Amino acid sequence: MYTLPMQDHPLELIALGLGSNLGDRATHLAAARAALPPQVTLTDESSLYETAAWGYTDQPAFLNQVILGKTSLTPLELLAHLKNIEQALGRQASFRYGPREIDLDILYYANQKIFLPELTIPHPQLFGRAFVLVPLAEVLTPQVDAAFAAQVTTTLAELDTSSIRKWVPTP
Repeated sequence: MYTLPMQDHPLELIALGLGSNLGDRATHLAAARAALPPQVTLTDESSLYETAAWGYTDQPAFLNQVILGKTSLTPLELLAHLKNIEQALGRQASFRYGPREIDLDILYYANQKIFLPELTIPHPQLFGRAFVLVPLAEVLTPQVDAAFAAQVTTTLAELDTSSIRKWVPTP
């Protein structure tokens, strides 16, 4: 379990990417959203999108979502919180880009740029992943830095999104 001391920190706008491709994917995403408070207050959430696996492609399709929220956690405290949630929801150690019950990524943190061995913000592959940019574009608000929002929109227009579709549960 990851732990960091809590510090007083102002409320910051964040965007998180959620993904799952094992088991009941929608339930995993819902459980992750439910586990975020009280450290993260959700302010908006995208639709769920089904996408082919990225990186290592011989695995089930993913459900992906982006949520916006506010937190007083520092970036490293937020990372620790997300890792704890992943562990609590049954994420097993696997190989890079392998299948997983839940994956939680910090995409945006109050327009900060962070380059640490354990954390890079914005997410280092964000602008090459249409499966993240599509739901992110859906929830962009005026509170998100205008330059960041413009980069999302411009980059998304250049990427192939043909294999990304809104997910509708089957009855």
